[in-house]
Amino acid sequence: MSSILDSVNQRTQLVGQNRLELLLFKLNGRQRYGINVFKVREVLQCPKLTAMPKRNPFVRGIAHIRGQTISVIDLSLATGGKAIADLSTAFIIISEYNRSVQGFLVSGVERIVNTNWESIMPPPKGTSGKQSYLTAVTEIDKELVEILDVEKILEEISPSPTMIHDEAVTQSITTDLGGRVILIADDSAVARNQVKRSLEPLGVRMHLVNNGREALTYLQQQAKECQESITEKVGLLISDIEMPEMDGYTLTAEVKADPKLRRLHVILHTSLSGVFNQQMVQKVGAEDFIAKFNPDELAQSVQKWLHVD
Repeated sequence: MSSILDSVNQRTQLVGQNRLELLLFKLNGRQRYGINVFKVREVLQCPKLTAMPKRNPFVRGIAHIRGQTISVIDLSLATGGKAIADLSTAFIIISEYNRSVQGFLVSGVERIVNTNWESIMPPPKGTSGKQSYLTAVTEIDKELVEILDVEKILEEISPSPTMIHDEAVTQSITTDLGGRVILIADDSAVARNQVKRSLEPLGVRMHLVNNGREALTYLQQQAKECQESITEKVGLLISDIEMPEMDGYTLTAEVKADPKLRRLHVILHTSLSGVFNQQMVQKVGAEDFIAKFNPDELAQSVQKWLHVD
Protein backbone atom coordinates (compact mmCIF):
# COMPACT_ATOMS: atom_id res chain seq x y z
CA MET A 1 0.00 0.00 0.00
CA SER A 2 2.94 2.37 0.51
CA SER A 3 3.31 2.36 -3.28
CA ILE A 4 0.16 4.49 -3.46
CA LEU A 5 2.40 7.44 -2.57
CA ASP A 6 5.36 6.59 -4.82
CA SER A 7 4.55 9.32 -7.33
CA VAL A 8 3.70 12.05 -4.81
CA ASN A 9 6.78 14.10 -5.74
CA GLN A 10 5.52 14.30 -9.32
CA ARG A 11 2.35 15.97 -8.10
CA THR A 12 3.87 18.95 -6.30
CA GLN A 13 3.08 21.24 -9.21
CA LEU A 14 -0.61 21.04 -8.22
CA VAL A 15 -0.03 23.03 -5.05
CA GLY A 16 -0.11 26.76 -5.68
CA GLN A 17 -2.82 26.31 -8.30
CA ASN A 18 -5.55 25.94 -5.66
CA ARG A 19 -5.47 22.20 -6.20
CA LEU A 20 -4.78 19.26 -3.92
CA GLU A 21 -4.84 15.51 -3.80
CA LEU A 22 -6.75 13.56 -1.20
CA LEU A 23 -6.02 10.08 0.04
CA LEU A 24 -9.42 8.45 0.58
CA PHE A 25 -9.98 6.08 3.49
CA LYS A 26 -12.74 4.59 5.62
CA LEU A 27 -13.26 4.08 9.34
CA ASN A 28 -16.27 1.97 10.38
CA GLY A 29 -18.96 1.84 7.74
CA ARG A 30 -19.31 3.16 4.19
CA GLN A 31 -18.51 6.82 4.82
CA ARG A 32 -15.41 8.03 2.98
CA TYR A 33 -12.89 10.41 4.49
CA GLY A 34 -9.99 12.30 2.98
CA ILE A 35 -6.54 13.50 4.04
CA ASN A 36 -4.20 15.73 2.06
CA VAL A 37 -1.49 13.61 0.44
CA PHE A 38 1.16 16.11 1.52
CA LYS A 39 0.45 15.27 5.17
CA VAL A 40 1.10 11.58 4.50
CA ARG A 41 4.49 9.91 4.76
CA GLU A 42 3.43 6.33 4.26
CA VAL A 43 0.49 3.93 4.26
CA LEU A 44 0.96 0.39 5.53
CA GLN A 45 -0.88 -2.62 6.86
CA CYS A 46 -1.35 -2.29 10.61
CA PRO A 47 1.66 -3.88 12.33
CA LYS A 48 1.61 -5.36 15.81
CA LEU A 49 0.83 -2.63 18.33
CA THR A 50 2.36 -2.42 21.78
CA ALA A 51 0.01 -1.26 24.53
CA MET A 52 1.33 1.47 26.81
CA PRO A 53 0.23 2.15 30.41
CA LYS A 54 -1.70 5.37 31.10
CA ARG A 55 -2.05 6.09 27.41
CA ASN A 56 -4.82 8.27 26.02
CA PRO A 57 -7.89 6.07 25.35
CA PHE A 58 -7.84 7.09 21.66
CA VAL A 59 -4.29 5.76 21.26
CA ARG A 60 -4.48 2.05 20.47
CA GLY A 61 -0.78 1.55 21.10
CA ILE A 62 2.62 2.28 19.63
CA ALA A 63 4.22 0.85 16.51
CA HIS A 64 7.92 0.50 15.74
CA ILE A 65 8.31 1.56 12.12
CA ARG A 66 11.67 2.02 10.38
CA GLY A 67 13.47 2.66 13.66
CA GLN A 68 10.89 5.16 14.92
CA THR A 69 8.34 4.70 17.71
CA ILE A 70 4.98 6.09 16.58
CA SER A 71 1.74 6.50 18.51
CA VAL A 72 -1.23 5.02 16.66
CA ILE A 73 -4.51 6.92 17.04
CA ASP A 74 -7.82 5.19 16.29
CA LEU A 75 -9.51 7.87 14.17
CA SER A 76 -12.92 6.28 14.68
CA LEU A 77 -12.61 6.38 18.48
CA ALA A 78 -11.16 9.90 18.42
CA THR A 79 -14.18 11.22 16.54
CA GLY A 80 -16.79 9.61 18.78
CA GLY A 81 -17.28 6.32 16.92
CA LYS A 82 -16.63 2.70 17.75
CA ALA A 83 -13.12 1.30 17.89
CA ILE A 84 -11.81 -0.31 14.72
CA ALA A 85 -12.17 -3.97 15.68
CA ASP A 86 -10.11 -6.05 13.27
CA LEU A 87 -6.53 -4.82 13.33
CA SER A 88 -5.41 -7.65 11.06
CA THR A 89 -7.16 -6.02 8.11
CA ALA A 90 -6.68 -2.38 9.20
CA PHE A 91 -4.16 0.16 7.89
CA ILE A 92 -2.06 2.90 9.41
CA ILE A 93 -1.64 6.27 7.71
CA ILE A 94 1.70 7.67 8.88
CA SER A 95 1.39 11.45 8.83
CA GLU A 96 3.16 14.56 9.99
CA TYR A 97 1.14 17.27 11.70
CA ASN A 98 2.34 20.17 13.81
CA ARG A 99 5.98 19.02 13.97
CA SER A 100 5.11 15.52 15.12
CA VAL A 101 4.71 12.16 13.40
CA GLN A 102 1.76 9.93 14.27
CA GLY A 103 -0.13 7.01 12.85
CA PHE A 104 -3.86 7.10 12.16
CA LEU A 105 -5.59 3.73 12.38
CA VAL A 106 -8.24 3.30 9.67
CA SER A 107 -10.21 0.29 8.49
CA GLY A 108 -9.35 0.70 4.82
CA VAL A 109 -7.47 2.89 2.33
CA GLU A 110 -8.82 3.38 -1.20
CA ARG A 111 -6.99 5.68 -3.63
CA ILE A 112 -5.71 9.18 -4.30
CA VAL A 113 -7.98 11.68 -6.07
CA ASN A 114 -7.06 14.98 -7.67
CA THR A 115 -9.44 17.84 -6.88
CA ASN A 116 -9.67 21.61 -6.50
CA TRP A 117 -9.81 23.58 -3.27
CA GLU A 118 -12.82 25.44 -4.69
CA SER A 119 -14.76 22.17 -4.51
CA ILE A 120 -13.78 21.69 -0.85
CA MET A 121 -16.51 23.36 1.18
CA PRO A 122 -16.85 24.20 4.88
CA PRO A 123 -19.05 21.76 6.82
CA PRO A 124 -22.67 22.71 7.50
CA LYS A 125 -23.09 25.23 10.32
CA GLY A 126 -24.23 23.96 13.67
CA THR A 127 -22.62 20.52 13.32
CA SER A 128 -22.29 18.58 16.55
CA GLY A 129 -21.20 15.17 17.81
CA LYS A 130 -19.08 13.26 15.30
CA GLN A 131 -19.79 15.93 12.69
CA SER A 132 -18.08 18.56 14.87
CA TYR A 133 -14.76 16.94 13.90
CA LEU A 134 -15.21 17.96 10.25
CA THR A 135 -13.17 20.78 8.83
CA ALA A 136 -14.51 20.44 5.27
CA VAL A 137 -16.58 18.29 2.92
CA THR A 138 -16.50 17.59 -0.81
CA GLU A 139 -18.18 15.37 -3.37
CA ILE A 140 -16.30 12.65 -5.23
CA ASP A 141 -17.98 10.07 -7.48
CA LYS A 142 -21.34 11.53 -6.40
CA GLU A 143 -20.61 10.61 -2.78
CA LEU A 144 -19.86 12.89 0.16
CA VAL A 145 -16.26 12.80 1.39
CA GLU A 146 -15.59 14.21 4.85
CA ILE A 147 -12.29 15.85 5.79
CA LEU A 148 -11.54 15.58 9.48
CA ASP A 149 -10.19 18.38 11.65
CA VAL A 150 -7.04 16.49 12.60
CA GLU A 151 -5.72 19.49 14.54
CA LYS A 152 -8.76 19.28 16.83
CA ILE A 153 -8.19 15.55 17.36
CA LEU A 154 -4.50 16.03 18.19
CA GLU A 155 -5.27 18.97 20.48
CA GLU A 156 -7.67 16.84 22.50
CA ILE A 157 -5.08 14.09 22.84
CA SER A 158 -2.07 16.32 23.53
CA PRO A 159 -2.89 20.02 24.03
CA SER A 160 -0.40 22.53 22.64
CA PRO A 161 0.95 25.31 24.86
CA THR A 162 -0.26 28.78 23.86
CA MET A 163 1.64 30.93 26.37
CA ILE A 164 4.35 33.18 24.98
CA HIS A 165 7.46 33.39 27.16
CA ASP A 166 8.51 36.88 28.22
CA GLU A 167 11.91 36.56 26.54
CA ALA A 168 10.19 35.99 23.17
CA VAL A 169 8.72 39.51 23.26
CA THR A 170 11.54 41.91 22.42
CA GLN A 171 9.63 44.97 21.28
CA SER A 172 6.23 46.61 21.53
CA ILE A 173 3.94 44.91 19.05
CA THR A 174 1.11 47.33 19.80
CA THR A 175 3.35 50.30 18.92
CA ASP A 176 4.14 48.86 15.49
CA LEU A 177 0.57 47.72 14.93
CA GLY A 178 -1.11 50.97 16.00
CA GLY A 179 -4.84 50.89 15.28
CA ARG A 180 -4.50 48.19 12.64
CA VAL A 181 -5.65 44.58 12.95
CA ILE A 182 -3.92 41.28 12.36
CA LEU A 183 -5.94 39.11 9.97
CA ILE A 184 -5.93 35.39 10.78
CA ALA A 185 -7.21 32.84 8.25
CA ASP A 186 -7.58 29.18 9.25
CA ASP A 187 -10.32 26.63 8.64
CA SER A 188 -9.67 24.87 11.96
CA ALA A 189 -11.45 26.48 14.90
CA VAL A 190 -8.83 24.93 17.18
CA ALA A 191 -5.96 26.51 15.22
CA ARG A 192 -7.69 29.92 15.12
CA ASN A 193 -8.17 29.84 18.87
CA GLN A 194 -4.57 28.78 19.45
CA VAL A 195 -3.32 31.84 17.56
CA LYS A 196 -5.90 34.07 19.25
CA ARG A 197 -4.98 32.89 22.77
CA SER A 198 -1.29 33.30 22.03
CA LEU A 199 -1.51 36.85 20.70
CA GLU A 200 -4.20 38.22 23.04
CA PRO A 201 -1.78 38.88 25.93
CA LEU A 202 0.20 41.13 23.58
CA GLY A 203 -2.79 43.44 23.29
CA VAL A 204 -3.23 43.16 19.52
CA ARG A 205 -6.52 43.45 17.65
CA MET A 206 -7.36 40.47 15.48
CA HIS A 207 -9.92 39.63 12.83
CA LEU A 208 -10.49 35.88 12.29
CA VAL A 209 -11.84 34.24 9.12
CA ASN A 210 -12.40 30.62 8.12
CA ASN A 211 -10.60 30.35 4.77
CA GLY A 212 -8.62 32.08 2.06
CA ARG A 213 -11.69 33.21 0.14
CA GLU A 214 -13.09 35.00 3.20
CA ALA A 215 -9.68 36.54 3.88
CA LEU A 216 -9.33 37.90 0.35
CA THR A 217 -12.87 39.30 0.38
CA TYR A 218 -12.20 41.02 3.71
CA LEU A 219 -8.95 42.54 2.45
CA GLN A 220 -10.55 43.77 -0.77
CA GLN A 221 -13.39 45.39 1.16
CA GLN A 222 -11.02 47.08 3.60
CA ALA A 223 -8.77 48.25 0.74
CA LYS A 224 -11.64 50.28 -0.71
CA GLU A 225 -11.38 52.56 2.33
CA CYS A 226 -7.59 52.95 2.04
CA GLN A 227 -5.93 55.70 0.06
CA GLU A 228 -2.86 53.74 -1.01
CA SER A 229 -2.42 50.36 0.66
CA ILE A 230 -4.28 47.83 2.82
CA THR A 231 -1.48 48.27 5.35
CA GLU A 232 -3.32 51.40 6.51
CA LYS A 233 -5.90 49.07 8.09
CA VAL A 234 -4.33 45.61 8.31
CA GLY A 235 -0.87 45.17 9.79
CA LEU A 236 -0.26 41.52 8.98
CA LEU A 237 -1.85 38.39 7.50
CA ILE A 238 -1.36 35.04 9.25
CA SER A 239 -2.75 32.28 7.05
CA ASP A 240 -3.05 28.52 7.10
CA ILE A 241 -2.21 26.76 3.82
CA GLU A 242 -4.89 24.03 3.69
CA MET A 243 -8.29 25.72 3.58
CA PRO A 244 -11.55 25.09 1.71
CA GLU A 245 -12.48 27.27 -1.28
CA MET A 246 -9.04 28.96 -1.45
CA ASP A 247 -5.76 27.69 -0.02
CA GLY A 248 -3.07 29.83 1.57
CA TYR A 249 -0.73 29.68 -1.41
CA THR A 250 -3.41 30.99 -3.75
CA LEU A 251 -4.47 33.64 -1.21
CA THR A 252 -0.88 34.86 -0.94
CA ALA A 253 -0.47 34.97 -4.72
CA GLU A 254 -3.71 36.99 -5.03
CA VAL A 255 -2.56 39.42 -2.33
CA LYS A 256 0.83 39.96 -3.96
CA ALA A 257 -0.77 40.49 -7.39
CA ASP A 258 -3.09 43.27 -6.18
CA PRO A 259 -1.49 46.76 -6.14
CA LYS A 260 -3.46 47.75 -3.04
CA LEU A 261 -2.70 44.53 -1.15
CA ARG A 262 0.84 43.63 -2.18
CA ARG A 263 2.60 45.53 0.64
CA LEU A 264 0.85 43.38 3.23
CA HIS A 265 3.26 40.94 4.90
CA VAL A 266 2.08 37.33 4.89
CA ILE A 267 3.04 34.63 7.40
CA LEU A 268 2.02 31.14 6.30
CA HIS A 269 1.31 29.22 9.52
CA THR A 270 0.62 25.60 8.80
CA SER A 271 0.78 22.00 9.93
CA LEU A 272 2.42 21.19 6.59
CA SER A 273 6.20 21.13 6.71
CA GLY A 274 9.24 20.31 4.63
CA VAL A 275 11.57 21.79 2.01
CA PHE A 276 8.85 21.74 -0.62
CA ASN A 277 6.71 24.20 1.35
CA GLN A 278 9.65 26.57 1.79
CA GLN A 279 10.00 26.58 -2.00
CA MET A 280 6.30 27.33 -2.41
CA VAL A 281 6.54 30.21 0.08
CA GLN A 282 9.19 31.82 -2.10
CA LYS A 283 7.22 31.13 -5.27
CA VAL A 284 4.02 32.87 -4.10
CA GLY A 285 5.86 35.68 -2.29
CA ALA A 286 5.02 35.10 1.37
CA GLU A 287 7.38 36.72 3.88
CA ASP A 288 7.57 33.81 6.31
CA PHE A 289 6.64 30.16 6.89
CA ILE A 290 6.09 28.70 10.37
CA ALA A 291 5.16 25.12 11.15
CA LYS A 292 2.44 24.88 13.79
CA PHE A 293 2.42 25.28 16.70
CA ASN A 294 5.06 27.20 18.64
CA PRO A 295 3.70 30.40 20.24
CA ASP A 296 7.17 31.89 20.78
CA GLU A 297 8.11 31.48 17.11
CA LEU A 298 4.77 32.97 16.09
CA ALA A 299 5.26 35.99 18.36
CA GLN A 300 8.80 36.54 17.08
CA SER A 301 7.66 36.39 13.46
CA VAL A 302 4.78 38.82 14.18
CA GLN A 303 7.24 41.25 15.81
CA LYS A 304 9.68 40.95 12.92
CA TRP A 305 7.22 41.60 10.11
CA LEU A 306 5.26 44.32 11.88
CA HIS A 307 8.55 46.15 12.34
CA VAL A 308 9.54 45.89 8.66
CA ASP A 309 7.89 48.31 6.22
